[in-house]
Amino acid sequence: MSETKFHTEEFSVNGEEILAKVKQLIREGNIRRVIIKDKTGRILVEFPLTVGVVGAALAPVLVAIGAVAALLSEATIVVEKVDE
Repeated sequence: MSETKFHTEEFSVNGEEILAKVKQLIREGNIRRVIIKDKTGRILVEFPLTVGVVGAALAPVLVAIGAVAALLSEATIVVEKVDE
């Protein structure tokens, strides 16, 4: 059996860009987990994303991210991606 490998990427964004950036990252694919941190590095939300989750299944996650984004002026988005 082969072991699945992951790596993380971080993106600094302002509050208005959070939801758009998360949507873009999900469209790019291979996302396993999304973590949103405030400017002090404190984790505010963390969402696991299973492969193949699309459409209506993402709606609650995107609504929650939008609510968090409304409260932030700056944030860091950390994504855990599956290595190909």
